[in-house]
Amino acid sequence: MAQANIAEKPLIILTGPTAAGKTKLSIALAKAVGGEIISADSMQVYRHMDIGSAKITPEEMQGVPHHLIDVLEPWEEFNVVFFQQKCRECIKGIYGRGHIPILVGGTGFYIQAVLYDIDFTENEEDPSYRRMLEQLAGDKGPEVLHEMLKQVDAASADAIHANNVKRTIRALEFFHLTGKRISEHNEQERRKERAYRSCYFVLNEDRERLYERIDRRVDGMLQAGLLEEVMKLKEMGCHRGMVSMQGLGYKEILDHLDGKCTLEEATELIKRDTRHFAKRQLTWFRRERSVLWIQKEDFGYDEGKILSYMLECLRDAGILLDRQCE
Repeated sequence: MAQANIAEKPLIILTGPTAAGKTKLSIALAKAVGGEIISADSMQVYRHMDIGSAKITPEEMQGVPHHLIDVLEPWEEFNVVFFQQKCRECIKGIYGRGHIPILVGGTGFYIQAVLYDIDFTENEEDPSYRRMLEQLAGDKGPEVLHEMLKQVDAASADAIHANNVKRTIRALEFFHLTGKRISEHNEQERRKERAYRSCYFVLNEDRERLYERIDRRVDGMLQAGLLEEVMKLKEMGCHRGMVSMQGLGYKEILDHLDGKCTLEEATELIKRDTRHFAKRQLTWFRRERSVLWIQKEDFGYDEGKILSYMLECLRDAGILLDRQCE
């Protein structure tokens, strides 16, 4: 049974580094427990961005309801507060239908915001300071802001990629307004009790095999038409300054279309940066409390054995009763 200080509402989380195989496993899990899937992916939320985000197709969904996919245009605002709000709405609806919400994706900060019900309402804003930082990034590049962040909050600088201007600005603005490091604030929030009775699974595999999967996935994206997808987005008015177009695969292809690199160079950059991204994801998940690591090699890469282990964990946590599993 869950501890008294843990909320009674169930929530299953399935995360892990990019290309680890979360999508396929999540479908099998949802079918086994009567679940509905909520995407915790910062790119799949956008319409018209299917190939580069490795977005699940309707056929792959196999009838399992999915939420927070294709809900915004690429030029619309998307952030963790929006995600948290929409996720709460989805979870409420899923409970109302008598199902279990399964949060699936690799964006650890979004998962954390929901799992610990992080309060963002106290964050003040200083529009003039933010505009100054945005102008600085536009004039001198994102690296300048990232270096500024290193000086005041090294932990945040380590966790935030230099190209993620939005998060860098948010961290600098938080320090500017409060005199406190946002990394320390986030750590305090992380110490809160979970807002749900939950199981937090992290799917992973041997690094060499994971990197091979990443390389194959990128090659597959190019074969499936990633170049043409980015060309269409550019024709729609999408540009590098948009948060959506800073996603892996999109910014590199944009550079190619702008004549800054060859397609071969862009492809290698996507592979390299995706490997680095996977490494950062794993670093994030290792900092989280009470996660259940699933190393695929420990199960002989047998998806049936992995699913059986997950169902056993869910029963042990009091999330499932035996009659709930097929």
